[in-house]
Amino acid sequence: MLKSGVVLFLCMTIHFHKTYQTPADIVALLQSRGLNIDNPKRAEHYIRSIGYYRFSAYLYPLLQMPKEAHQYKVGSTFQDALNLYRFDKKLRLFLFNEIEKIEIALRSALANIAAEETGNIFWMTDVSMFANEDKFNRTMTLVDKELTNSKEDFILHFKKKYSNTYPPAWMLMEILPLGIVTRIYENIKSNALKKKISGYFNLPVPMFISWLTVITLTRNSCCHHSRVWNKIYAVNPKVAKKKLKRPWISEEVSPYRTFYEICIIKWFVDIVSPNNDMKIHLQELLADFPMIDIKAMGFPTNWQEEPLWKE
Repeated sequence: MLKSGVVLFLCMTIHFHKTYQTPADIVALLQSRGLNIDNPKRAEHYIRSIGYYRFSAYLYPLLQMPKEAHQYKVGSTFQDALNLYRFDKKLRLFLFNEIEKIEIALRSALANIAAEETGNIFWMTDVSMFANEDKFNRTMTLVDKELTNSKEDFILHFKKKYSNTYPPAWMLMEILPLGIVTRIYENIKSNALKKKISGYFNLPVPMFISWLTVITLTRNSCCHHSRVWNKIYAVNPKVAKKKLKRPWISEEVSPYRTFYEICIIKWFVDIVSPNNDMKIHLQELLADFPMIDIKAMGFPTNWQEEPLWKE
């Protein structure tokens, strides 16, 4: 018997009943739903090569409202979805190339600044350096796994020549995933040290952590060939409440869209690689795909005039 004011919700699950469909079956289904496909055989080839489940994410924006009706907007074509798929692929490659610069600089800054400030080249594996011992131990489990599995020549040489349990920070930094590197920074006990490191990138500590998390998630999406053009992450980036030390963007830019993530990447790239050509490459990418609705990605009309992007 239920108490007054208590509502009972029952979650009913059903058995997955869908069956396998051939690329030809899928093409016929899409046509029946109003999608224009000029060359069915070509469409079958792409569905076979890409996989319909992955490709369906690029068909989704073409659906009429309500989406559950599975009817495509008038004039929608298979080529529209294919253009979006190709754009997303190019965008991933573009972003990953820029994130690589950030990742390398971050590893170097974290390893070297902490070693210089503390005089401890093994600080990454020293529990006294960290605020939360449980987090440290969980992180060390991941570090041990990476160290055990590493086949890097410099790691094998260290194990063969030296008796230390762990290599110095600058070696460990080279074999750890970016997510683990971010965890290590978050757990540093000394606020002064954390400020020193985040200050290298002209950011306060909370924003530095937040933006690193966004970069890590974007990097992982790029590595796993996931969507990035309209990806919605579980973690939203912190928005600057005070004026930052470098040119940034206006408050009109939505922090929940892809453009904001691109801006975060640009912020770091401008610091680690002054006079970079990121803006030029972005302009070229957008010019190659003029059919893409960049407003849906959060680009303001005059995005190139935003302080961050002005020459």
